[in-house]
Amino acid sequence: MEIKYCNQCGGSVSLATPIGDSHPRHICVQCGYVHYQNPKVVTGCLVYQGDKVLLCKRAIEPRLGMWTVPAGFMENGESTRDAAKRETMEESGAIVAMQDLFLVANLPHANQVYMLYLAELKDTGPHGPETSEVTLFGKDDLPWEEVGFYTVKYGLMRFFEDLDKGKFSLHEIDF
Repeated sequence: MEIKYCNQCGGSVSLATPIGDSHPRHICVQCGYVHYQNPKVVTGCLVYQGDKVLLCKRAIEPRLGMWTVPAGFMENGESTRDAAKRETMEESGAIVAMQDLFLVANLPHANQVYMLYLAELKDTGPHGPETSEVTLFGKDDLPWEEVGFYTVKYGLMRFFEDLDKGKFSLHEIDF
């Protein structure tokens, strides 16, 4: 993202590499403030009940009409676990018992880190406006070709593999 004005003093900024740094940054020519831009954290839950996973059909872009797990951007002041639980409730209406971190996917091309927690489904409520439908799917009836994000598809494949093994592991991948 191009930054034109300093959010500290309103002065103009220029792109330069600060002394001792290795990356070009937007630096205010007036006050010297360095504007760092860092990756965004996307977090959510791979919600399951027995051998089925909960998926949400997207009612918004990107990937309108495609299936995904409930997930979204972390807010300031949240832990990744709290953000995952909040996003799960907001998007799917699911009340869950949070479990261990299951997937960390690094997406440097999108400036994102994607984190999924396992969560056992305890109860359901109404889903939020970003979701048009919420369904539990088993491995054989899951609409694999309609999964909207490759990070989600990867996580789902690892989930069913781990379920077959009887033990869940932490998975990390760079896309």
